[in-house]
This record gives sequence, C-alpha cells and structure tokens, in this order.
Amino acid sequence: MKIVPLAGFRSQFRLAVRNTSVALTAALTLSLAAPPEAAKAAPYGATIIVGSDQGGFIRARLREIDRIRARHQRVEIRGRVCLSSCTMYLAVEDVCVSPQTSFGFHAPGMAFGSLTPEQADYLSRLIASYYPPVLADWYLAEGRKKSKGMFRVSGANLIALGVPACASLASRSR
Repeated sequence: MKIVPLAGFRSQFRLAVRNTSVALTAALTLSLAAPPEAAKAAPYGATIIVGSDQGGFIRARLREIDRIRARHQRVEIRGRVCLSSCTMYLAVEDVCVSPQTSFGFHAPGMAFGSLTPEQADYLSRLIASYYPPVLADWYLAEGRKKSKGMFRVSGANLIALGVPACASLASRSR
C-alpha cells in the first residue's frame, strides 16, 4: 500500500505571507485553481494521509473529493486539526479519523463579501451532504449558524457517531 501525505490547502499561504503580496496572490491563485499535488499524483488505491488542514475553498475541495473517489483512494484524517472544508473528507467512502483530531465546523462564507441567505442555505446543504446523517442533521440545525469562530468536535466524538477510527500507525507498520 502506498501512503501519500496530503498538505493542507492553507500551507501555501503561510509561506507566501512571509514574502510579498505578489507571492500571496500567486498562492491564492494556485489554491483556487488546483488541488494539492499529492492528491493529483496519488496512484489508484493509495492511502492519503490528511495532516493538519485549515480548510479552503469548497469548490476546490469538491473537485479533490471527486478525484479521490474516482481513484478509489483511502483518506486517513490524522492531523491535529481538520477545519472548515477539510471536514468534507468525511464523505469519502473509505475514510477514517484519529480520535485526537479536532474538527471545526462553521457557517459557509466567502473569502470576499458575504452570502445571501439563499446562497448560505444552498452551501450549508451542500456541505451537509458530505457528512454522515447524524452529523449532517446537527450541522444543518446548529453548525451552520456559527459565523464567528468554530464549533469543535473531537475525532473521538465522530467515532462514537459511527465514523471509522484509524488504526494506529504503530500497529499498521507491523
């Protein structure tokens, strides 16, 4: 089995911020236009390890999840955090989570400007469609109302709701 680490969408921003605003613009453009290279290059059936992921743009995440599904790849969410659009990985058929990972949920938003109530409702329902039923119900009732900050849910709580737990890395290497 080939394991491919997957960097968060926002990792490009941290490096670019230290440089010029031109570099930040380039990083923003790259993250809008293409998924992380690891996801594109990962072979069929590979396991993708999601480290700490701050989230990103919904459209880019949807394309990435479509690619993962088409390649029948496994997704293991093992980072310290999986925030915002990262939580949409829960839709992948072969996904597992670490009990130590903190998942962050909030209302949909735009990088610039604001959403109309109709747009917010549509995006909330789209996002919720990527969650297990119990989590989707909670998100539509509560999670999508959080416009400042995030609701935090532990991987352990998601496991209690039926999301598969990842095997420990130590037990996998034996």
